[in-house]
Amino acid sequence: MNKPWLNEYPIEIPRELDLVEKPLQSYLTEAASLYGNKAAIHFMGKEMTFQELYESALKFANYLRGLGIEKGDRVAIMLPNTPQSVIAYYGVLYSGGVVVQTNPLYTEREIEYQMKDSGAKVILTLDILYPRVSKVMKNTNLEHIIVTAIKEYLPFPKNLIYPFIQKKQYGIVVKVEPTDSNHLFTHIMSTSKPEQIESEFNFDNDIALLQYTGGTTGFPKGVMLTHKNLVANASMCDVWLYKCKKGEEKILGILPFFHVYGMTAVMILAVMQGYKMILLPKFDPETTLKTIQKQKPTLFPGAPTIYIGLLNHPDLKKYDLSSIDSCLSGSAPLPVEVQQEFEKVTGGKLVEGYGLTESSPVTHSNFLWDKERIKGSIGVPWPSTEAAVFSLETGEPLPANEIGEIVVKGPQIMKGYWNRPEETDQTLKDGWLLTGDLGYMDEKGYFYVVDRKKDMIIAGGFNIYPREIEEVLYEHPSIQEVVAAGVPDPYRGETVKAYVVLKEGATLSEEDLNEFARKYLAAYKVPRIYEFRNELPKTAVGKILRRALVEEERKKVEEEEKLG
Repeated sequence: MNKPWLNEYPIEIPRELDLVEKPLQSYLTEAASLYGNKAAIHFMGKEMTFQELYESALKFANYLRGLGIEKGDRVAIMLPNTPQSVIAYYGVLYSGGVVVQTNPLYTEREIEYQMKDSGAKVILTLDILYPRVSKVMKNTNLEHIIVTAIKEYLPFPKNLIYPFIQKKQYGIVVKVEPTDSNHLFTHIMSTSKPEQIESEFNFDNDIALLQYTGGTTGFPKGVMLTHKNLVANASMCDVWLYKCKKGEEKILGILPFFHVYGMTAVMILAVMQGYKMILLPKFDPETTLKTIQKQKPTLFPGAPTIYIGLLNHPDLKKYDLSSIDSCLSGSAPLPVEVQQEFEKVTGGKLVEGYGLTESSPVTHSNFLWDKERIKGSIGVPWPSTEAAVFSLETGEPLPANEIGEIVVKGPQIMKGYWNRPEETDQTLKDGWLLTGDLGYMDEKGYFYVVDRKKDMIIAGGFNIYPREIEEVLYEHPSIQEVVAAGVPDPYRGETVKAYVVLKEGATLSEEDLNEFARKYLAAYKVPRIYEFRNELPKTAVGKILRRALVEEERKKVEEEEKLG
């Protein structure tokens, strides 16, 4: 297969990776040996060394074994970014189990669905989430709930103050008493032994993780990611960041670990390379700015909404962000203006990457150094990764600059969907992962996403790509966030609607925005409807939920038809 992108690779990046066949958790064992006394985690003022992390993970593993967890059993982790989330992740792997990452924002219905679908036997969650989990337990395979609290890993006096803050914020105080099915994380850490567990291992086939896709359309699917998938993707990330020094970097952990991007590009990479993780349990612009100034992270994987949130903070200029050297942006398109402004503020590099849950997640990225970045491109395929553009009509590869479906192949591509062989067969064809994204490749091998196949707007017979409209509107100085979507239209079939969030203090009329759009877009692409909002619906990682807005519009039309 022709791979023109390899000609673009700097000499420092290998074309192919030589993967060592060892389990994901063995990298923590190595890190404890190499960097035992070095800080692995910084959390709200308290630090934990690699040796402490390693021993804590082994304690958790042995406790799970005592609860009856055997090789291949599923264990759910329902936590924000905390030391416990890292301890438990590696603990589950040491026990031979499979991690099921569960979003702490899930409702009872969503928790019940995921526990039933995965067949998880044990779940680790926060004290304030315990009532939600316990209510659905009887309808699932769950046998045990392990409960922890944020305060357990806070320094004095924050650990004493935090319960009062939590009560004020959530209006509840939860006290969980240990029973045969309820277990306390503090008890595990104080009583369990940090002993190694031996078990048979298959690098290619053993599942490390069930990572559920967003489920914005239909039910979420459990993506089976093997040890090979995750080791491969973190190794690709490492060689891409070839100027970073093993054992020396500090990485900001805002992206949630229950999302595959934060899990791979922050947690797994940090453990693999001996980096210090600076964890924040949620994104708050002011807390993030203070943390960057004080802790001086060098790496900052993020999402566009995170960078936008920081750039629009009124006190941004008061903070020193110059420690930041490298940022890989994922989960949503990165507007060029955001990239340029963030680089100006930090002095570091910010580039866009691309991937899917099904690919562990990264398949493409722009180069951070030594190459001019290509405007609007998601970059080139990573080492050991093949990519192509297939025709929607024939399924055959297309030549350069022709739009079709982006497909990828490589060691990071999932084993398949959990208990869904038919959907696996629809998504994996001859080793190729069909991404559902429309795009093209240029002559040099740089790829461009024009939009999700299912998000393409067809108005009056024209194909319109929301991303192109968003890129134009983002250039308006008053706009903080924008999303374009196709909404029902009796004449055109669909028409373009733009949902806009303005910067603080900015004013903008529909007429002004329409005039601006008409300067840069063909008439048929210009939004016919504008709606100004205070915020847009988002996933936990900050991806704007375009489908939720489309669904809103569909329901509105249905209601109008009923009345009319």
